[in-house]
Amino acid sequence: MPTEQPSPFPRAPRRGASSRAVLRRSVDLHLSAPTVRWGLIAVATGAVIAAMVTLFLTGFDSKKNLEAHPPGAPVQTMLDKELSAAAMGDCLSWSKPDRSDLFEVNCSNEHKFEVAAEIDLSRYPGKEFGPGSRAPDVLRATELKEEHCVPAVQKYLGGRFDPQGKYLVQLMYPSQEAWKHGDRTLHCGLQGATKTGTTPLTTGSATEQDQSKVYEPGVCLGINQNLPTDPVDCAQPHAVEIVSTIDLGTRFDSTPPPKEEQDKFMNEECTRTAPDYLGGPDVIRDKTLTMFFDYIDARSWMAGSHKLNCMIGKGTDREGFAPIVGSAKGDILINGQAPIPPPKNGRSTPAPLPGAAPLPPQPEPRPR
Repeated sequence: MPTEQPSPFPRAPRRGASSRAVLRRSVDLHLSAPTVRWGLIAVATGAVIAAMVTLFLTGFDSKKNLEAHPPGAPVQTMLDKELSAAAMGDCLSWSKPDRSDLFEVNCSNEHKFEVAAEIDLSRYPGKEFGPGSRAPDVLRATELKEEHCVPAVQKYLGGRFDPQGKYLVQLMYPSQEAWKHGDRTLHCGLQGATKTGTTPLTTGSATEQDQSKVYEPGVCLGINQNLPTDPVDCAQPHAVEIVSTIDLGTRFDSTPPPKEEQDKFMNEECTRTAPDYLGGPDVIRDKTLTMFFDYIDARSWMAGSHKLNCMIGKGTDREGFAPIVGSAKGDILINGQAPIPPPKNGRSTPAPLPGAAPLPPQPEPRPR
């Protein structure tokens, strides 16, 4: 951990994300930053795999795919028509789970997928993708994504893809019916990164976006196995609440700044901006919360990701976060209990046991 800087707010674990890195916080709670980092990465990785299996592979086998069709013209679903027509730079969206209502949308509007490249597998030698071949299974599709889509996305973004940022590399490939009739085109692209396998809406082309994985002030990140997940209503259990977004590019130049310098700057800025959001300088203390922030590694910095969030939450000694219900701007519950503000003089009197008489008043110390 970097050297602690003086502040009314202690610092914290490290964020995930893209979860990417891990939230940083006060060392007095003994929350291991590497543990939280890898825990968040593990959650994110599992969610990405689940999302790819359930949402993005259109060529899987199913009972529906085994329906018999009379010979003649191939069956053309809306998905087949729109996907086959999609080209680099196009943005796509859908509302049905099977994406049968796939449609193209202007990238300035909300969408779920941005096409970075088209890969025609029929041009590759061998029988794997030849006439009569079976569509790739999930494992093979994962390999194809790594082999073709990751470099294609890097090229599409001019080598500035942030692997820990707001986007994931994904692919869509022909439906079982379209594959049967000879369509071998992969569509590589970008999708918003999540930890729960959902497909979020994004706005604007990824070529024009800061890829920093940040959220607007007031957003709460859900909690799963004591770790932050995706945005939820603050009335639901959550791990952290966003209080501000800090652009490190206002302090540092094009060279990736050391973590120690990032920590110092973030500590200063979170300390300065939190009271404005929360409505007072004592809210964090009175509600027994802790300030959290992350750092940006060299790969993300060189990809142009320069923003971080200031967040508040309740760390635990058991490696993770306690569930909070309610926004810190109002009344909250931590682990189902209202927080008890610490005494302002630094001293506290223990509460009497149930059924016991109140403690007698303490005598004033005699002057010496």
